[in-house]
Amino acid sequence: MAQTWKCSGLRWAADGPVLTWVGGRHSALVRGGRVAFGVAEGGVRTCVGERGHPCPLRAGVSGRSTGARCEECARLDRAHSVAADTMADDPRPYRVYLAWFGPGLVKVGITAYERGAARLLEQGAVCFSWLGHGPLMAARRTEELLRAALGVPDRIPYAHKRAVRAGLPRSRGERAAEIAELHARAVALGGRPESLTPAPFRGVDHAAVFGLAEEGAGGPGAVGEVTGLVAGGAIGGELVAAAGPDLHLATERGVVVLDTRLMTGWELVPAEGEPCAVPVREFRDAAAGVQDGLF
Repeated sequence: MAQTWKCSGLRWAADGPVLTWVGGRHSALVRGGRVAFGVAEGGVRTCVGERGHPCPLRAGVSGRSTGARCEECARLDRAHSVAADTMADDPRPYRVYLAWFGPGLVKVGITAYERGAARLLEQGAVCFSWLGHGPLMAARRTEELLRAALGVPDRIPYAHKRAVRAGLPRSRGERAAEIAELHARAVALGGRPESLTPAPFRGVDHAAVFGLAEEGAGGPGAVGEVTGLVAGGAIGGELVAAAGPDLHLATERGVVVLDTRLMTGWELVPAEGEPCAVPVREFRDAAAGVQDGLF
């Protein structure tokens, strides 16, 4: 019987993206390398639990769910989430940021000061700048001020981020232009909390880190995205880019985007040259022996 692996998610380390596995192992992902795996025949996707605690029911979850949690575990997970406004008494300092994902896609958000830019890498922010830092509630009020006064959202669906990646501007200056203008407008606003220490505009560009765009060269155009894994299915291809939780894989069907959150909860097996046999939604405007590890 083939050895199976259970993915616990993708994280961004100092030297790039890393897939982590239940049990503590990890697989560093390198552009140009091959990523290939299958889902065990007859497999069922089960709830991943919440915050390190296994689901007591081992409940089944949809193959299309990016959370991979049953209703009760999802509720418990949200109950300990700063993002869900359930931890207003968190004493740690927080940063407010402006993030840009592509033309017309800018958001405001907050992240714990100690995490640095990790949150921006996890979200797939192509370019970002800090706006300031301070106590949690001051950061939250600043976030709300930008939403109300400037109409800046605090959430952008991943589907929208994927749709614009192939058309990113070619230069760093062009990619930073929208958040530079927004930063200036935000600084000029009245009513910002006095306890928030402002930060000057300094655009940080992740395009080269992600492999999406280089100076004078466009990013890899994708033809579609994986909508979910299925028992007995498989996918494999050359890793040409990675942004946030997404892997851009060059398959026989073209470049396909795989959200690694869809991998959690499944029992996965090694794969070799199998074709891309998972459900893929095409983009309307396609821009074009026993292993020591799964990869």
